[in-house]
Amino acid sequence: MRSVYGIAVRTTIVTLVLTGLIYPFVMTGLAQALFPWRANGSLVRDEKDQLVGSELIAQGFVNPAYFQPRPSAAGEKGYDAAASSGSNLGPTSKKLQDRIKDDLKRLKEENPDATAQVPAELVTASASGLDPDLSPEAMLWQVPRVAKARGISSHRIKAVVESSVEGRTFGILGEPRVNVLLVNLALDRQFGKATPLPPAPEKKEAKEEVKEGAAPTPVTIQAASPVK
Repeated sequence: MRSVYGIAVRTTIVTLVLTGLIYPFVMTGLAQALFPWRANGSLVRDEKDQLVGSELIAQGFVNPAYFQPRPSAAGEKGYDAAASSGSNLGPTSKKLQDRIKDDLKRLKEENPDATAQVPAELVTASASGLDPDLSPEAMLWQVPRVAKARGISSHRIKAVVESSVEGRTFGILGEPRVNVLLVNLALDRQFGKATPLPPAPEKKEAKEEVKEGAAPTPVTIQAASPVK
């Protein structure tokens, strides 16, 4: 019986050392040696070497001078890398239907010069909520809005998008795609950074409290893209 226990203990120790120590250290070392940029999160920096995001994680852009990614259900406000998830709402969900209707209305109002039908991916969130890519069609649909906001011809904006299209992986896997963050950074490099959006107006209650000498309530500021 003691020999059985001894074998079990030795097997457990060897397994822990191999799979819990040696294997992770070897894989980490190989990853850092062969492709350190990928291993460290595919981090993206701007022309000033400031960290602006990851090539693998979507982030929201509200400025009309930038391309917008798919909707996100990750986290309370979306695009939360620490809360990757979908909405888990089915096609019969009224909440999902109402959200899509609201997004369709917003997109049509923000893109009055886009004559084609709104691409489905611009109103549907991915399973992770962090899909960093769009199809070339969804990017080109937004070109008139971006060009107008930047005061640049649509042909020049379209050229940036088309030059950023990535083909299928290994030529057969997936579909052609465009990384939204990388294109927005390319726009800033080529045409200069877009004018930041003005701060959102203070809430009425906050103004009244300031007049009465009380501490003001927090002011809600409209989120701006991290590349501005």
